[in-house]
Amino acid sequence: MNITVYLASSTGNDHKFEAAVKELGTWIGASGNTLVYGGSKTGLMGELAQSVLQAGGKVIGVEPQFFVDEEYQYEGLTKLIVTKDMAERKTKMIELGDAFIAFPGGVGTLEEVSEIMSKISLGHLQAPCIYYNLDGYYDDIKHFLQQMIAKGFSSEEKQQGVYFAESLEKIKELLK
Repeated sequence: MNITVYLASSTGNDHKFEAAVKELGTWIGASGNTLVYGGSKTGLMGELAQSVLQAGGKVIGVEPQFFVDEEYQYEGLTKLIVTKDMAERKTKMIELGDAFIAFPGGVGTLEEVSEIMSKISLGHLQAPCIYYNLDGYYDDIKHFLQQMIAKGFSSEEKQQGVYFAESLEKIKELLK
């Protein structure tokens, strides 16, 4: 399966995220799945791609031209798709994905995974959307989604397919 992962192009300030992203990448590569991600060589994005490749897996990077112009792309990917802008990048990453994981990241990660949730809610996407909730990183989003239901702006049916996983083992269970 193609697993699209959204995550930071920086490493953050907690080294446990680096260890966890390497563990995720090793599993993706060793399990015969393919990683789809933003194509960058920097931060957690670069660590993830490297770990998938080192485990013998395939990696498809989707990088907008302006990042390629700045030479942010990871060299040596199985395939690099260059898009004209971020909107085209998001569309291509969704088209390629069979499952979606939001690893801890910043505003870009949040924006990308929000589109996945919206498509699931509208019934336009039938794929799991998993928040990798390491150390409770996404607890506030989980609470916010519950608040949407409590206030009548969403429903459990519309959020079906959105999951929170505290460990790689839970992600593996969800993707069986």
